[in-house]
Amino acid sequence: MTTTTSIRSLEPSALWNNFADLNAVPRPSKKEEQVIRFIKEFGQNLGLDTLEDEAGNVIIRKPASSGMENRQTIVLQSHLDMVHQKNADTDFDFLTQGIEMVVEGDWVKAKGTTLGADNGIGVATIMALLQATDVAHPPLEALFTIDEETGMTGALALKGGLLKASIMLNLDTEDDQELTIGCAGGVDVTAIGSYEQVNAEQNSKGYRLSLKGLTGGHSGMDIHLGRGNANKLMNRLLHQAATQYNIQISSIDGGGLRNAIPRESFAELSVAASNSSAFESFIKEHTAVLKTELATTDPKLEVQLQSMEAPEKVLAPEFQATFLRAVYACPNGIYRMTPDMVHLVQTSNNVARVQVKNGNFSVQCLTRSSVDSEKEDLARAIEATFELTGAQVEQKGSYPGWSPRPGATIVKLMSELYHTMFQAAPHVNACHAGLECGIIGANYPDMEMISFGPNIRGAHSPDEQVQISSVQKYWNFLLKTLKSIPEQEKAV
Repeated sequence: MTTTTSIRSLEPSALWNNFADLNAVPRPSKKEEQVIRFIKEFGQNLGLDTLEDEAGNVIIRKPASSGMENRQTIVLQSHLDMVHQKNADTDFDFLTQGIEMVVEGDWVKAKGTTLGADNGIGVATIMALLQATDVAHPPLEALFTIDEETGMTGALALKGGLLKASIMLNLDTEDDQELTIGCAGGVDVTAIGSYEQVNAEQNSKGYRLSLKGLTGGHSGMDIHLGRGNANKLMNRLLHQAATQYNIQISSIDGGGLRNAIPRESFAELSVAASNSSAFESFIKEHTAVLKTELATTDPKLEVQLQSMEAPEKVLAPEFQATFLRAVYACPNGIYRMTPDMVHLVQTSNNVARVQVKNGNFSVQCLTRSSVDSEKEDLARAIEATFELTGAQVEQKGSYPGWSPRPGATIVKLMSELYHTMFQAAPHVNACHAGLECGIIGANYPDMEMISFGPNIRGAHSPDEQVQISSVQKYWNFLLKTLKSIPEQEKAV
C-alpha cells in the first residue's frame, strides 16, 4: 500500500496528476461551487475559450491539433460531482476535505470513503487532453456537467445551440470492455407524511437495532447482483418482531443517496420487559438467517442489538403496522429484465432512504427503466402503496432514457478500433444506469453518442476503486479514437 504521492507517479501521468488535483477539491452534488471555479480556472489558465452556462455547466473549447482542422468536432463529456458515501466508523468531512487515496496493487482506492473515480477519471482525462501539446486530436469541446448524481439537473438545463460538435464521447462507463450506446431513464419517488406519537408502554426495555456492513453499490449498475438493501432488511426484522413481540418503534434511519444501494439502517424501539429475552433470541436467530441468505453478496453483514434507555414516545400502533406493511410491499430490485438484450435490466426500483422520527416520515426511491411507460407504471405502483399510509407522494426529476443507435458511425469506428488494438470484440450494449447522453440528446438529436471508460468497481460505495492498468488501456484507446475521427462532411 502506498500513498497519494505515488498516485502522481502513475501512467499516464497527466491524467493521474489531474485526478489527484481534482480529488483535493470537495465536489458534492448540488454544492459544486468549488469545483466549478477549479475547472474554469484550469481552462482560463490554458488560454482556452471557457464559459459557464446558467446552470453551472462548464464548456472549454480547444482548437484542433495541426493537420486535424478538417476533422469533425468532438464533445468530451463528464460530470463534476461525485457521490459522497463513507463507512460509519470513518471520520471524514466531504465539504472540507480532499479524498485520501491509496494504491493497492493494480487498484487506486480511498480510505473509508468513495473515491470519486465516478466520474473524476473522466474529468481528469479531459483535463489531460486540454493541456496536452503532443496529442493528435480534432477540434474539441469539453463539457463538464453538474449534479449528475442527484438529478442530472446540469444536463437537463443544458441549452441547445451551445455545442457545435457532431459526436459526443461520454467518459462515464465503468468497464473497459464495454461501449455503451443506450441507458435507462429514471424518476425520484418520495413519500412524506406525519404520524401520531404515543407514550411507550411502562415496564419496557429500550434497544438500538443496527444493520450494517452490506456491500451496497450503484443502484443501477449493480442492481442485478442481488445485494441486500438495508432498508428492506431492517423492515423485514421490524415487521416480524412487531407481529410476534409487539415492539414499539421510536425511530428508523436507513440508507442515504437515491442512487446508492443502502448499506446501513438503524432503529430505536422498546419491547415489554417480559418479552425482552424472546425478542433478543429472535434477533439472534434471524441474523443467522440473513447471513446465510446473503453470504455470497454481503459477507460482511452485521446485525447488532444494544440496550438503551427506553424511548418515551413511539409510533401509534395503527400507523406502525401500516407503515411497515407499506415498506414491505414496496418493490425493490429488479422489476423486469429487457426481452431485447441478454442480461440487461429493463426496470428496477431502489428503496434508498427511510426516515421515521419525531412524528414525521419519508421514504425515497429511485425508479429506473429504459422504457418510459414502464418507469411511469412502476412509479405509480409505489405511489399507490404509500398513499395507503396517508402519505403525500411526489414524483420529480424524471429524465429520459437513451435509445441505442448501433449503426452510428462512431459506434462502428470504435468497435473496429477496439478489435484491432486488443484482438477482441468489445461488448456493445446498453446499461441500466442513468447517463446524461439521453438528456443531452434531446437538445442535440443529430449528435452521435457513445460512452466508455476504465474498470471502476464498487462505485457509489466506500469500496469504490479504479484499475490502473485499465486506465492505461482506456487512455490509449481514446487517443487512437481521436486520431481516427473522420473529416467533416462537405456541404453540397
